[in-house]
Amino acid sequence: MFLPSSDSYSYFFSLPFHYFLFQVMRRCLLPYFHIPIWSSLTIAATIAAVVLATFAQTIFQKKTPSDKMAAKSLQNVVVVGGSYVGMRAAKELASILPASHRVLLIEPHSHFNHLFVFPRFAIVPNHEHKAFVPYSTVFSSAPDPAHHQVVRARVASLHPNHVTLDREWQGSRDLVFEYLVAATGTRLAAPGSMPSEDKLPSVRYLQSYQQGIAKAQSVVVVGGGAVGVQMACDLKEVYPDKNITLVHSRQQLMPVYHEGLSDLIKARFATLGINLVAGSRAVVPPAGFPNGTGEPFHVSLQGDRSVLADFAILATGQTPNNQFLRGLASPETDSASPLPDTLVNPSNGFIRVRPTLQFRDARFSHLFAVGDIADSGAHKAARPGAVQAAIAAKNIAGLVAGRAPSETIVVAPAGIHLTLGLTRNVIFRNPDTAAGATEPFVNLKDDGQEDMGVEGFWERNGVAVASPKDYHL
Repeated sequence: MFLPSSDSYSYFFSLPFHYFLFQVMRRCLLPYFHIPIWSSLTIAATIAAVVLATFAQTIFQKKTPSDKMAAKSLQNVVVVGGSYVGMRAAKELASILPASHRVLLIEPHSHFNHLFVFPRFAIVPNHEHKAFVPYSTVFSSAPDPAHHQVVRARVASLHPNHVTLDREWQGSRDLVFEYLVAATGTRLAAPGSMPSEDKLPSVRYLQSYQQGIAKAQSVVVVGGGAVGVQMACDLKEVYPDKNITLVHSRQQLMPVYHEGLSDLIKARFATLGINLVAGSRAVVPPAGFPNGTGEPFHVSLQGDRSVLADFAILATGQTPNNQFLRGLASPETDSASPLPDTLVNPSNGFIRVRPTLQFRDARFSHLFAVGDIADSGAHKAARPGAVQAAIAAKNIAGLVAGRAPSETIVVAPAGIHLTLGLTRNVIFRNPDTAAGATEPFVNLKDDGQEDMGVEGFWERNGVAVASPKDYHL
């Protein structure tokens, strides 16, 4: 098909073309319709404009299918889940894959949820809107940023070569892929995660949570993991006159780590005046704790004990986001049945993986899992997850190039950067027994910030902020 050059387009604006139309008007229309000559000039110009618009529209319509064909000719590499590890995997892939492949990051939230600041911002006001960062710059450092996309949707089910979304994207709910990285992580009880997928309702939720805590005189924190410990310390520093109690089912706090961390936390609780009820499990009502009624209530403990509270915070447990895997199970598997143990570890619900982070199930070597959802043996945290994201990306790039995956994970001792108040914090790492170490690494510091340096997180992710109002975007 002939496609005109820029000179061809300019012909429609030229005097020769207008003169040609004028002659057509003079010879064909004037004798029959008695149109004045001066009017025929105007009509000629109008027809020229109409012809130009019609011709241009035809050209653009001819180009659009080819653009769609170009997009369809790309091989999709899908990343499911856009939290810390998923976003890192998407960035790594976009930076190393050839132009024949595009990265599609599938994430239901409107903004990146900066989970690390949620416990603090559920207590301390005026920063909550900064906890939700636009996804607009995820691929800004890629060689061709426009090549890749963030797809706002939730994966309803994963199949061997496509995912089914909970909403349409580009006219379909099914999205075909060549390779996929599962980075769906785990679900936490609010305020460790948000009830809404959108920024504004989430900001309002945190504001409401702050107000509920401010009105309470006695607050009970259920759970002695990182979220519970951090919230208890923040609460007592922000509200020193409130009665703060933390209930934990074991004697050792944060038992994933060397007992030295538990001892350190208990000493901090004693300094701040936080009540600790250890070795006793709280009974959580099916409908949750009756916060916001304005009336005190009892948090029941096993053994006929209870703690009086005006407000209770649930900070226990993590539930693997593995429900989307059901499409890989055999068709006869009932939706209420457990996922097959070839896919997930039945003891914890995490995806079984090889050292290369490919699914262990031999049928799905093109599928990878990273971060908290992967049963890799590594500690569940963002730092080791980021390392896994890079490993998976390199192995996928190798497969695209026709090479067998060669990058494997090395499980390092568990470590954490834990806040113990608004400024007090500790970097703690378990002993590296493989290297002969017997004592943990401990670095206590007092350099924390009230907003936990959240503005620096926006900057590191390339989101331009010209004024404070931009944090509300």
